[in-house]
Amino acid sequence: MSDKNERAEPELAFEAGLERLERIVKELEQGDLPLERALELFEEGMRLSGICRGQLEAAENKVELLVKKSDGKVEAVPFPVNEDE
Repeated sequence: MSDKNERAEPELAFEAGLERLERIVKELEQGDLPLERALELFEEGMRLSGICRGQLEAAENKVELLVKKSDGKVEAVPFPVNEDE
């Protein structure tokens, strides 16, 4: 993998990454691929999955919920990432 590819991948739009992941899954599910091609697709899918996951985590960190407090004021609070929060 070249440095150019490593720098270009994080700039991949989330929707484009997700669309490519879906195509990879469909191709792998067909099951008639040579082992080498299946491994290439799997590796690409794992790399794309990591990029998309990172983009989702970054977006969650930016999202805020507006909560109306008991005194009538509205306050911005961080978006709860886990159901436990």
